[in-house]
Amino acid sequence: MPLVTTKEMFRKAYEGGYAVGAFNVDDIDIMQGVLAGAARTNSPVIIAVSEGALKFIHPAYIREAAKAAAEENDIPIALHLDHGKNPEICRACVDNGFTSVMIDASSLDLAGNIAVTKEVVDYAHPRGVVVESELGAIAGIEDDLVVEDKYGHFTHPDDVVEFVTRTGIDSLAIAIGTAHGAYKFKPGQKPQLRFDILEEVQQKLPGFPLVLHGASSVPQDRLEIFNRYGGQLPEAIGIPEAMLSQAAKMAVCKINVGSDIRICYFGAIRKAMAENPGKFDGRTFLGPARDAVADMVADRIANVFGSAGKA
Repeated sequence: MPLVTTKEMFRKAYEGGYAVGAFNVDDIDIMQGVLAGAARTNSPVIIAVSEGALKFIHPAYIREAAKAAAEENDIPIALHLDHGKNPEICRACVDNGFTSVMIDASSLDLAGNIAVTKEVVDYAHPRGVVVESELGAIAGIEDDLVVEDKYGHFTHPDDVVEFVTRTGIDSLAIAIGTAHGAYKFKPGQKPQLRFDILEEVQQKLPGFPLVLHGASSVPQDRLEIFNRYGGQLPEAIGIPEAMLSQAAKMAVCKINVGSDIRICYFGAIRKAMAENPGKFDGRTFLGPARDAVADMVADRIANVFGSAGKA
């Protein structure tokens, strides 16, 4: 099937009480691993590409690879720009065949965020592309996006109706306690999603799809899926899976994953290189890395997001 937007994906996810995974890809091998995991579980999937990855891979390669994957896999696949920092990059992705773009103007005040976001919506919608935007700031690091913890403000429920109404966006990323990067909480600090805020936002925007960024999670009882590929994680990181699953049963229709992928992918490469010191064939190292990504994606879909069998 051709690439699709997230509109129908999110409608079904909201009604069905599950979330669709948006997996950040840094190269074509990772994209293949993500798609293999989604196909294995018969799940819709979102291929998320950051600005850094966009420059590294090149938009044309991403577009054609994603289109080929959509033709070969009988599952809904959306191609999404993650954290576009200005209207120009969003317009470029719309013109290059992306089916979804995120404009992240959350560093601006509410009025500025609305103005920039609406500019992107006005360009994308007539061209059949959906738009995500963000209210509040997610702590942590993703590519060159840096938000210090002290600036990691939660989304204000009182702002969401005005923001969605005036911009016309299709989904809203909210800040309720997640963090970008392989985030380890400080000693004595317990990770906690603000479900009270999520519930307030859901009540103010009934039926509207919400998004969680910074939702990588490696629980203590499932470190094995990472460490068997050389991930070398001695302790749990990120938000507990039970919290992510609870959010997916509410209004969260899209959950972003990036660090989990990198841990598996590069851990598998390190492991394969250590086990094959005399090899100079890239397939020896990249094949296991792609398999590691596929296993992790299938695990998240089946055990956390609840989208298995929903294609």
